[in-house]
Amino acid sequence: MRGFGQLLRIETRLYLRDIATVVTTVGLPTLVLVVLGLIPALRRPDPTFDGQTFVSYFAPSLMVVTLAVAGLNVLPTMLATYRERGVLRRLATTPASPAALLAAQLVITLAAIVASAVLLVVVGRLAFGVPLPRHPLGFTVAFVLGTAALLALGLLVAAVARTAKVAQALMAPLFLLIMFFGGVYLPRFLLPDFLVRVGDYTPPGVQALLDSWTGTPPRPLHLVIMAVVAVLAGAGAAKLFRWE
Repeated sequence: MRGFGQLLRIETRLYLRDIATVVTTVGLPTLVLVVLGLIPALRRPDPTFDGQTFVSYFAPSLMVVTLAVAGLNVLPTMLATYRERGVLRRLATTPASPAALLAAQLVITLAAIVASAVLLVVVGRLAFGVPLPRHPLGFTVAFVLGTAALLALGLLVAAVARTAKVAQALMAPLFLLIMFFGGVYLPRFLLPDFLVRVGDYTPPGVQALLDSWTGTPPRPLHLVIMAVVAVLAGAGAAKLFRWE
Protein backbone atom coordinates (compact mmCIF):
# COMPACT_ATOMS: atom_id res chain seq x y z
CA MET A 1 0.00 0.00 0.00
CA ARG A 2 1.49 3.29 -1.13
CA GLY A 3 2.11 5.85 1.57
CA PHE A 4 1.60 3.38 4.41
CA GLY A 5 4.86 4.23 6.22
CA GLN A 6 4.17 7.95 6.17
CA LEU A 7 0.57 7.46 7.26
CA LEU A 8 1.69 5.22 10.11
CA ARG A 9 4.12 7.87 11.36
CA ILE A 10 1.49 10.61 11.17
CA GLU A 11 -1.21 8.56 12.84
CA THR A 12 1.21 7.46 15.56
CA ARG A 13 2.10 11.08 16.35
CA LEU A 14 -1.57 12.03 16.46
CA TYR A 15 -2.32 9.07 18.72
CA LEU A 16 0.49 9.91 21.14
CA ARG A 17 -0.67 13.53 21.37
CA ASP A 18 -3.98 12.31 22.80
CA ILE A 19 -2.64 11.74 26.30
CA ALA A 20 -6.03 10.75 27.73
CA THR A 21 -6.45 7.96 25.19
CA VAL A 22 -2.89 6.68 25.67
CA VAL A 23 -3.21 6.64 29.48
CA THR A 24 -6.63 4.98 29.38
CA THR A 25 -5.67 2.33 26.85
CA VAL A 26 -2.16 1.52 28.03
CA GLY A 27 -2.00 2.57 31.66
CA LEU A 28 -5.47 2.20 33.19
CA PRO A 29 -5.39 -1.59 33.78
CA THR A 30 -2.00 -1.34 35.50
CA LEU A 31 -3.20 1.62 37.57
CA VAL A 32 -6.20 -0.39 38.78
CA LEU A 33 -3.89 -3.32 39.55
CA VAL A 34 -1.62 -1.06 41.62
CA VAL A 35 -4.56 0.36 43.58
CA LEU A 36 -5.85 -3.13 44.33
CA GLY A 37 -2.37 -4.38 45.13
CA LEU A 38 -1.93 -1.72 47.80
CA ILE A 39 -4.73 -3.33 49.82
CA PRO A 40 -3.05 -5.96 52.04
CA ALA A 41 -6.08 -8.27 52.19
CA LEU A 42 -6.09 -8.61 48.40
CA ARG A 43 -2.47 -9.81 48.40
CA ARG A 44 -3.15 -12.77 50.67
CA PRO A 45 -3.77 -16.26 49.20
CA ASP A 46 -7.44 -17.14 49.39
CA PRO A 47 -9.09 -20.57 48.99
CA THR A 48 -11.86 -18.85 47.03
CA PHE A 49 -9.36 -18.33 44.22
CA ASP A 50 -7.71 -21.77 44.47
CA GLY A 51 -5.01 -20.39 46.72
CA GLN A 52 -4.28 -17.36 44.56
CA THR A 53 -4.44 -13.80 45.75
CA PHE A 54 -7.31 -11.68 44.51
CA VAL A 55 -4.80 -9.52 42.64
CA SER A 56 -3.56 -12.56 40.70
CA TYR A 57 -7.11 -13.77 40.08
CA PHE A 58 -8.29 -10.40 38.81
CA ALA A 59 -5.32 -9.64 36.52
CA PRO A 60 -6.75 -11.38 33.40
CA SER A 61 -9.98 -9.42 33.76
CA LEU A 62 -7.99 -6.20 33.73
CA MET A 63 -6.73 -7.09 30.25
CA VAL A 64 -10.36 -6.90 29.13
CA VAL A 65 -10.26 -3.17 29.91
CA THR A 66 -7.57 -2.46 27.32
CA LEU A 67 -9.10 -4.73 24.71
CA ALA A 68 -12.55 -3.20 25.13
CA VAL A 69 -11.33 0.40 25.19
CA ALA A 70 -9.02 -0.01 22.20
CA GLY A 71 -11.18 -2.30 20.09
CA LEU A 72 -14.67 -1.05 20.88
CA ASN A 73 -14.11 2.61 21.66
CA VAL A 74 -10.99 4.21 20.22
CA LEU A 75 -10.79 2.35 16.89
CA PRO A 76 -14.43 2.63 15.70
CA THR A 77 -14.76 6.21 16.93
CA MET A 78 -11.60 7.27 15.11
CA LEU A 79 -12.62 5.64 11.83
CA ALA A 80 -16.15 7.03 12.03
CA THR A 81 -14.73 10.49 12.71
CA TYR A 82 -12.49 10.25 9.66
CA ARG A 83 -15.47 9.19 7.53
CA GLU A 84 -17.64 11.98 8.94
CA ARG A 85 -14.98 14.62 8.21
CA GLY A 86 -14.34 13.35 4.70
CA VAL A 87 -10.76 12.27 5.45
CA LEU A 88 -11.27 8.85 3.88
CA ARG A 89 -12.80 10.35 0.76
CA ARG A 90 -9.93 12.81 0.34
CA LEU A 91 -7.35 10.07 0.85
CA ALA A 92 -8.78 8.28 -2.17
CA THR A 93 -7.43 11.11 -4.35
CA THR A 94 -3.87 10.86 -2.98
CA PRO A 95 -1.12 8.24 -3.35
CA ALA A 96 -2.10 6.99 0.12
CA SER A 97 -5.23 4.86 0.05
CA PRO A 98 -7.98 4.66 2.68
CA ALA A 99 -6.97 1.03 3.16
CA ALA A 100 -3.51 2.22 4.25
CA LEU A 101 -5.13 4.42 6.89
CA LEU A 102 -7.18 1.49 8.15
CA ALA A 103 -4.06 -0.67 8.31
CA ALA A 104 -2.17 2.06 10.18
CA GLN A 105 -4.97 2.36 12.75
CA LEU A 106 -4.96 -1.40 13.28
CA VAL A 107 -1.17 -1.45 13.78
CA ILE A 108 -1.35 1.39 16.33
CA THR A 109 -4.24 -0.27 18.17
CA LEU A 110 -2.42 -3.59 18.32
CA ALA A 111 0.74 -1.90 19.57
CA ALA A 112 -1.20 -0.17 22.35
CA ILE A 113 -2.87 -3.44 23.36
CA VAL A 114 0.44 -5.33 23.50
CA ALA A 115 2.13 -2.50 25.43
CA SER A 116 -0.70 -2.49 27.96
CA ALA A 117 -0.58 -6.28 28.40
CA VAL A 118 3.20 -6.29 28.86
CA LEU A 119 3.04 -3.42 31.36
CA LEU A 120 0.33 -5.19 33.35
CA VAL A 121 2.23 -8.48 33.47
CA VAL A 122 5.57 -6.87 34.39
CA VAL A 123 4.20 -4.58 37.10
CA GLY A 124 2.03 -7.35 38.50
CA ARG A 125 5.02 -9.68 38.69
CA LEU A 126 7.58 -7.24 40.09
CA ALA A 127 5.34 -5.29 42.46
CA PHE A 128 2.85 -7.87 43.71
CA GLY A 129 4.26 -11.29 42.87
CA VAL A 130 1.58 -12.07 40.31
CA PRO A 131 2.87 -15.17 38.53
CA LEU A 132 3.64 -14.98 34.84
CA PRO A 133 1.27 -16.89 32.57
CA ARG A 134 2.08 -20.53 33.34
CA HIS A 135 0.89 -21.81 29.97
CA PRO A 136 2.59 -19.29 27.65
CA LEU A 137 1.47 -20.88 24.37
CA GLY A 138 -2.13 -21.20 25.49
CA PHE A 139 -2.11 -17.66 26.84
CA THR A 140 -0.67 -16.29 23.59
CA VAL A 141 -3.28 -18.08 21.49
CA ALA A 142 -6.12 -16.98 23.78
CA PHE A 143 -4.86 -13.40 23.81
CA VAL A 144 -4.44 -13.25 20.02
CA LEU A 145 -7.87 -14.74 19.30
CA GLY A 146 -9.60 -12.63 21.94
CA THR A 147 -7.96 -9.50 20.56
CA ALA A 148 -8.92 -10.44 17.00
CA ALA A 149 -12.53 -10.99 18.05
CA LEU A 150 -12.84 -7.59 19.73
CA LEU A 151 -11.05 -5.73 16.94
CA ALA A 152 -13.35 -7.38 14.39
CA LEU A 153 -16.39 -6.27 16.41
CA GLY A 154 -14.95 -2.76 16.56
CA LEU A 155 -14.47 -2.71 12.80
CA LEU A 156 -18.04 -3.93 12.34
CA VAL A 157 -19.27 -0.97 14.39
CA ALA A 158 -17.06 1.36 12.36
CA ALA A 159 -18.38 -0.15 9.13
CA VAL A 160 -22.00 0.80 9.79
CA ALA A 161 -21.53 4.06 11.75
CA ARG A 162 -21.83 7.17 9.60
CA THR A 163 -20.64 9.54 12.33
CA ALA A 164 -18.64 9.41 15.55
CA LYS A 165 -21.80 9.87 17.64
CA VAL A 166 -23.47 6.94 15.92
CA ALA A 167 -20.36 4.82 16.51
CA GLN A 168 -20.39 5.71 20.22
CA ALA A 169 -24.10 4.94 20.48
CA LEU A 170 -23.64 1.54 18.83
CA MET A 171 -20.54 0.79 20.83
CA ALA A 172 -21.83 1.71 24.29
CA PRO A 173 -24.09 -1.31 25.00
CA LEU A 174 -21.56 -3.72 23.48
CA PHE A 175 -18.76 -2.16 25.53
CA LEU A 176 -20.76 -2.46 28.76
CA LEU A 177 -21.60 -6.12 28.07
CA ILE A 178 -17.99 -7.01 27.28
CA MET A 179 -16.77 -5.35 30.48
CA PHE A 180 -19.51 -6.97 32.57
CA PHE A 181 -19.08 -10.51 31.29
CA GLY A 182 -15.31 -10.04 31.39
CA GLY A 183 -15.51 -9.61 35.15
CA VAL A 184 -14.36 -5.99 35.20
CA TYR A 185 -17.35 -4.36 36.87
CA LEU A 186 -17.95 -7.27 39.23
CA PRO A 187 -15.42 -10.08 39.84
CA ARG A 188 -16.58 -13.27 38.15
CA PHE A 189 -16.71 -15.30 41.36
CA LEU A 190 -19.55 -13.01 42.53
CA LEU A 191 -21.63 -13.62 39.40
CA PRO A 192 -24.24 -16.39 39.09
CA ASP A 193 -22.91 -19.50 37.37
CA PHE A 194 -25.08 -18.87 34.33
CA LEU A 195 -23.55 -15.44 33.75
CA VAL A 196 -20.06 -16.84 34.31
CA ARG A 197 -20.68 -19.42 31.59
CA VAL A 198 -21.94 -16.73 29.23
CA GLY A 199 -18.79 -14.74 29.96
CA ASP A 200 -16.66 -17.76 29.09
CA TYR A 201 -17.81 -17.47 25.47
CA THR A 202 -18.02 -13.67 25.27
CA PRO A 203 -15.05 -11.94 23.62
CA PRO A 204 -12.27 -11.69 24.53
CA GLY A 205 -12.77 -15.02 26.35
CA VAL A 206 -11.54 -14.14 29.82
CA GLN A 207 -11.82 -17.73 31.05
CA ALA A 208 -9.30 -18.88 28.43
CA LEU A 209 -6.94 -16.12 29.60
CA LEU A 210 -7.47 -17.10 33.24
CA ASP A 211 -6.96 -20.82 32.58
CA SER A 212 -3.73 -20.34 30.65
CA TRP A 213 -2.47 -17.80 33.19
CA THR A 214 -2.87 -20.33 36.00
CA GLY A 215 -1.33 -23.19 34.01
CA THR A 216 -4.37 -24.95 32.56
CA PRO A 217 -4.55 -25.22 28.76
CA PRO A 218 -7.48 -23.12 27.49
CA ARG A 219 -10.47 -25.15 26.39
CA PRO A 220 -10.58 -25.60 22.62
CA LEU A 221 -14.25 -24.55 22.44
CA HIS A 222 -13.44 -21.19 24.03
CA LEU A 223 -10.76 -20.58 21.42
CA VAL A 224 -12.96 -21.74 18.55
CA ILE A 225 -15.72 -19.35 19.58
CA MET A 226 -13.28 -16.43 19.60
CA ALA A 227 -12.02 -17.42 16.15
CA VAL A 228 -15.57 -17.71 14.80
CA VAL A 229 -16.51 -14.28 16.16
CA ALA A 230 -13.37 -12.78 14.62
CA VAL A 231 -14.06 -14.34 11.21
CA LEU A 232 -17.78 -13.53 11.09
CA ALA A 233 -17.46 -9.98 12.43
CA GLY A 234 -14.44 -9.33 10.22
CA ALA A 235 -16.25 -10.61 7.14
CA GLY A 236 -19.29 -8.50 7.99
CA ALA A 237 -17.11 -5.42 8.45
CA ALA A 238 -15.37 -6.01 5.10
CA LYS A 239 -18.71 -6.36 3.33
CA LEU A 240 -20.40 -3.35 4.94
CA PHE A 241 -17.46 -0.95 5.22
CA ARG A 242 -17.76 2.24 3.21
CA TRP A 243 -15.04 4.82 2.82
CA GLU A 244 -17.52 7.71 2.58
